[in-house]
Amino acid sequence: MESHAVSPARKQHVVCVPYPAQGHINPMMKVAKLLHAKGFYVTFVNTIYNHKRLLRSRGSNALDGLPSFRFESIPDGLPETDVDVTQDIPALCESTVKNSLAPFKELLRRINAQDESPPVSCIVSDGCMSFTLDAAEELGVPEVLFWTTSACGLLAYLHYHKFIEKGLSPLKVDLADESYLTKEHLDTIIDWIPSMKNLRLKDIPSFIRTTNPNDIMLNFLVRETERAKRASAIILNTFDDLELDVIQSMQSIVPPVYSIGPLHLQVKQQISEDSELGRMGSNLWKEEAECMDWLNTRAPNSVVYVNFGSITVMTAKQLVEFAWGLAATGKEFLWVIRPDLVAGEVSMVPPEFLTETADRSMLASWCPQEEVLSHPAVGGFLTHCGWNSTLESICGGVPMVCWPFFAEQQTNCKFCCDEWEIGVEIGGDVRREEVEAVVRELMDGEKGKKMREKAEEWRSLAEKATECKRGSSVVNFDKVVKVLLGE
Repeated sequence: MESHAVSPARKQHVVCVPYPAQGHINPMMKVAKLLHAKGFYVTFVNTIYNHKRLLRSRGSNALDGLPSFRFESIPDGLPETDVDVTQDIPALCESTVKNSLAPFKELLRRINAQDESPPVSCIVSDGCMSFTLDAAEELGVPEVLFWTTSACGLLAYLHYHKFIEKGLSPLKVDLADESYLTKEHLDTIIDWIPSMKNLRLKDIPSFIRTTNPNDIMLNFLVRETERAKRASAIILNTFDDLELDVIQSMQSIVPPVYSIGPLHLQVKQQISEDSELGRMGSNLWKEEAECMDWLNTRAPNSVVYVNFGSITVMTAKQLVEFAWGLAATGKEFLWVIRPDLVAGEVSMVPPEFLTETADRSMLASWCPQEEVLSHPAVGGFLTHCGWNSTLESICGGVPMVCWPFFAEQQTNCKFCCDEWEIGVEIGGDVRREEVEAVVRELMDGEKGKKMREKAEEWRSLAEKATECKRGSSVVNFDKVVKVLLGE
């Protein structure tokens, strides 16, 4: 692939600013690597809290890699703590809006005052870190916003203001009355978002389900999607074959939108895994490589992989229901249980469950998920439908059992089940009988077989989108480079 390399005298310098959560840092790191491979000098800016977590997880010299790829950090404005968990999302959103711009501008000023790196020439920021736009405008440099959601998730967020105008959110009910979560209400048809068909209120990203007009997340997303219109371009980790209609209907609302995914396939195509850049990681938890050794001993399509991502929390009862549901299937499974998976408690499965499934299960606290989902032994994925997980599952040709937790996971679940035909949903209250039935159907049933065939079709389209030089996402990435170069 040809590189837009520039002479050292006027080397481009991109500053990458992810939102401070694992599911946002990983895809931003991939964008940063691809830009570095194109000849950009990269400064990657985490919050101090996550910078420390990265050092603990990867080792203190893991961030020293390349002279032209540097790591910096800014405070997030929250009280300092050394606990190894994802921070409270609403508190984080509120704090970055209020507190991050000044330290970010100071960091840019410091970078530009140095001789050893070229001056900052462009910014790529997470769509939920739009304070960076103010700094870009002040510096007079282009800024591309990276929304790490699906296109369908972002299009729904872009219509949040309409839900408020139509009186659908916040819900006008007595705060003590939970009836706004009734099935009847959640089944309200939403037929006014272009290119999104057969939607109900339950399929819209979850933050609209509030009775509070001052709800932090509702107002944060209305604000961030409005500010997104000031960006030079917007990039999404998706591909045209998967979400073209949705992307096209977005183009009239926001700046040009480019699909550049699946990013992990682009990175695989263009950057050697053995190179210094290829080895640079961004996981905030230590990965347990034993998972891969265990999978190597299993038959093709025999293992159910279970992982609810980096943010989902559940009750101790839900964890137990998932455990006994999985045990009852008789299937082999690899289950990632984060230390903070159960809200306010240690994540513990019953000892009898461990004994009963010892010969056919592996439990881990974190694992290299992209590798797991592309492993031939994995035949199904029980997931929260976070976008990274969904996309990695598609690229592995692996069908899903969907248990969405929050944000646009509900929207992703709807598209997986109804539009892309690669998923089946289970109820929010989690009953072991349902977990057993749905997992059995996924692994052995007729519907599971059809979903696996469909997932294989999407997998080959994802690979086509990231083919060297001519894939749609590769061509789009070159266009994004031109935007960042100010061309």
